[in-house]
Amino acid sequence: MSVMVARKKVVRKWEKLPGRNTFCCDGRIMMARQKGIFYLTLFLILGTCALFFAFECRYLAVQLSPAIPVFAAVLFLFAMATLLRTSFSDPGVIPRALPDEAAFIEMEIEATNGTVPQGQRPPPRIKNFQINNQIVKLKYCYTCKIFRPPRASHCSICDNCVERFDHHCPWVGNCVGKRNYRYFYLFILSLSLLTIYIFTFNIVYVALKSLKIGFLNTLKETPGTYPSMSLTVLTVLEVLICFFTLWSVVGLTGFHTFLVALNQTTNEDIKGSWTGKNRVQNPYSHGNIVKNCCEVLCGPLPPSVLDRRGILQQEESTAQEGSCPQGPGMQEASAMQGPGQAQEGHSVLSLQVPAPSVSDSKIPEEKQQTPGELPVPSPDAGRAEH
Repeated sequence: MSVMVARKKVVRKWEKLPGRNTFCCDGRIMMARQKGIFYLTLFLILGTCALFFAFECRYLAVQLSPAIPVFAAVLFLFAMATLLRTSFSDPGVIPRALPDEAAFIEMEIEATNGTVPQGQRPPPRIKNFQINNQIVKLKYCYTCKIFRPPRASHCSICDNCVERFDHHCPWVGNCVGKRNYRYFYLFILSLSLLTIYIFTFNIVYVALKSLKIGFLNTLKETPGTYPSMSLTVLTVLEVLICFFTLWSVVGLTGFHTFLVALNQTTNEDIKGSWTGKNRVQNPYSHGNIVKNCCEVLCGPLPPSVLDRRGILQQEESTAQEGSCPQGPGMQEASAMQGPGQAQEGHSVLSLQVPAPSVSDSKIPEEKQQTPGELPVPSPDAGRAEH
């Protein structure tokens, strides 16, 4: 007899979510699928800081102040923490409509627009919404089957609608939206300060060495000679990396500082939503830089509406076979069962009874025949003939 034991497999919602995202740690980490440039960001930050801490910081801590490596470590840890928080979090993805919800929205649209004649283009699917006495249009997303909330947009790379969509940043490997924009801004701000810090003290390091042994001797100095531990080639490499990073990171920080002061997103700035020909005022701005900064950077952080680790369904899988002996009572009970009863009990137990082999030694009513002996008819056979 083989026993079929039913086991339940828990399926989380992140396993069935549409879109082009990748999940790790049982749905706790959410990123875009294209993560190559994100790994490059980690390599540049970790490599540059490792060289600075290994060589220049040791010399500067002795010659100037031990606070130099401490402050650099604080900036480095803060930049890495905000980078990982931006990359591994839900930017504010809006769930797609269920089939019933999508059908209801389609019925609403048909009832509003009426029947469109053949050959005529249907009107755009737009709803008007009033914010601060100003009309804002809510656009319909044909992929997610929903009317997008104000300031939301569909990311073509992640294939999701993101609330308060700013942009998709390949350097952090994720979209930047309502739930991670403040961490993205703090990341580029701290990275700008860290880049300026390393760039400045690299120049100070080369200047101090040049005052002692001359600039040309500093460049010709053999790497790794104790006690100076000067790796001039690596120092020049650090200076070059920081120099080219300054133009992009510091400029990006200034641009987003301007957007935060106006309570505006990158997507709105590129499209010219509030600075176009109509000169429509931004309904989300409070008209005060301090209030705008407090709302964007210090406002309440909404929870994720995806519920990535929620249980979606339970799949049953049968396994674990075992054999156990059958007694004569069990064999008789299985023989007396009808086909209907056997089918009902099969979902719990699957009884496999071997068919008895017919042999002369297991027939108690008839004697064994020897070769050449005629069979003797039984009296019951004669009664059956009459």
